[in-house]
Amino acid sequence: MTNIPKYEIIIWWSKEDGCYLAEVPELAGCMADGKTLKDVTENVEQIIHEWIECAIEDGEEIPQPRGRLKFA
Repeated sequence: MTNIPKYEIIIWWSKEDGCYLAEVPELAGCMADGKTLKDVTENVEQIIHEWIECAIEDGEEIPQPRGRLKFA
């Protein structure tokens, strides 16, 4: 799958874990980690790909990206 939809990704430094964490809010449970920003970015792209593959295999609907999510 080469054309992966562009989802919002939230990245933060976790002092407790000693690494960056990335979350994809539109894909339930889709998270990755990495020691550097480059690592976490590459890892989350791979996890998005795998999340979509699993959803297809399970017959689940794949959410369309909504762009930047707004929080209250």
